[in-house]
Amino acid sequence: MSSTTTDTPGTGGSSGADENVPAGEKATRATLKYVDDHFGSAGFLKRSMDKVFPDHWSFMLGEIALYSFVILLLTGVYLTLFFHASQHEVIYNGSYAPLRGVPMTDAYASTLHISFDVRGGLLMRQIHHWAALIFTTSIVVHMFRVFFTGAFRKPRTINWHIGVILMILAILEGFAGYSLPDDLLSGTGLRIAYSVAESIPVVGTYVCYFLFGGNYPGQDIIPRLFIIHVLLVPGILLALIGAHMMILWHQKHTDFPGPGKTENNVIGSKFYPTFFLKTNGFLFMVFGVIAALGAFATINPVWLYGPYSPGQVSAGSQPDWYILFLEGSLRMMPNWETHIFHHTISWNILIPGVIIPGLMFNLMALYPNIEAWATKDKGYHNLLDRPRDVPVRTALGVMSLTFYMILVIGGANDILATTFHWSLQAVTWVLRVLLIVAPPIAFKLTKRFCLGLQHHDEALLHHGVETGIIRRLPHGEYIEIEAELPPEKAEVLAKQIGYVGHSNGHAAITAGTNGHGSNGHATNGNGSGPKGGRLKRPVGLAETARARMEHFLTEEREPVPDAHAADHADEETPVH
Repeated sequence: MSSTTTDTPGTGGSSGADENVPAGEKATRATLKYVDDHFGSAGFLKRSMDKVFPDHWSFMLGEIALYSFVILLLTGVYLTLFFHASQHEVIYNGSYAPLRGVPMTDAYASTLHISFDVRGGLLMRQIHHWAALIFTTSIVVHMFRVFFTGAFRKPRTINWHIGVILMILAILEGFAGYSLPDDLLSGTGLRIAYSVAESIPVVGTYVCYFLFGGNYPGQDIIPRLFIIHVLLVPGILLALIGAHMMILWHQKHTDFPGPGKTENNVIGSKFYPTFFLKTNGFLFMVFGVIAALGAFATINPVWLYGPYSPGQVSAGSQPDWYILFLEGSLRMMPNWETHIFHHTISWNILIPGVIIPGLMFNLMALYPNIEAWATKDKGYHNLLDRPRDVPVRTALGVMSLTFYMILVIGGANDILATTFHWSLQAVTWVLRVLLIVAPPIAFKLTKRFCLGLQHHDEALLHHGVETGIIRRLPHGEYIEIEAELPPEKAEVLAKQIGYVGHSNGHAAITAGTNGHGSNGHATNGNGSGPKGGRLKRPVGLAETARARMEHFLTEEREPVPDAHAADHADEETPVH
């Protein structure tokens, strides 16, 4: 941001210079001076323009979510002008000939009108739908990055909680959005949602009656979903995204360990002009990709499904991907019911539709607090972990992802059975078994894979890179020559592993280097790591549980054998 100077009154030193300043620049200076005089914003703007953002591709995932949300707002405003949120029955007489004369709700008729009669309506519908999918996808992938790199740790725990709420609201917003057209596919999803809500003991029937305005399908659900979709949830999303961005802007940006990077600095590009130009270019790239998808990739062709009828269900019907895990859990659950005091509890709907999603989202939200409590981690973290350096956390993430993906596959069990000519019951039973067996296997394999990568990194730092050159020693032994890593690469690798120094390919690890210990956790406020300090015998049930969880979460690095030391030992051992 360029600074301006003002001369002392009466000197008239700047009169000649001001005459050469273009009119546009004069107006800009005057506007900025007016704003600064009233709000004192010059200092804030200067600090903001100088804010540094690290250069790493993974930080662009959050930007994709932000820009997709902007596209959702713009296209949503356009679609709102033509959509009729009404379940009043009409006779369709529009441009789509196969449905002329068919009775349908006004909501479905207006959706057909937008698709075939409004100029650019179908393009806007498809851009809106693709933007919704990319918005949800980018939030989920962004949270994967935050989890696996430990970016949720103090002082960013609140931002993690905001992110979890944003993900839940994005799923709710997407479900409300694709339910509005009132076609046969979306109506089937609403019927499932009604059953899930109705399965909640005691309050379920009251909740359904309130939302739907009576017995299913009622006459009020589409207007109420419309208000939720265009007013309530977007307003909350906008507020939470604003809070998320303000917290991000106030705190230092996280970065991966590397040369010159510490917990107290950020190395990268300033916001203006470098990052400002890059992020605006990325905005247009995201918009271009979504516009191309909307123009060339058909999505949600509601005219092929027909209007919703409670007595019909579309064959091979699947919701959008972010609801597919809920669909899969409902399909895979056995038919369990309990009758208590003349009341039926449908466990086949309550467990997969309410309890499992509730546990998933609550565990996701509370994990940062659980890890910090178990490891006594009270330190501030601006440097990120590599997933391999925290094997247990990484294994837990992969295990959870495996569980989730099996549920997603279960949502398409009928498609799998039809495509590959398998038995539907056999597919369902195989997925039920995998849901129990596969996550622990994924945990064990991921943990061992991370430990193997740690071993490989330390071997590189200790012994260097294999050159492929074979040398024969005087006593007949063949060895491969190893070349030390270049100093720059060795320094980066040492920082990533958590070593403070290295000499001749050897390094010494410390528990507090850049906030990283041998198990990937930082030192606490007292300067001792999770396993450091005086050993105390656990007292009480809570402390015993915490100690056991700490033992589970922390994983010491496996020592790397020093081949050179072994060679020296062999040389010094006399041969008889």
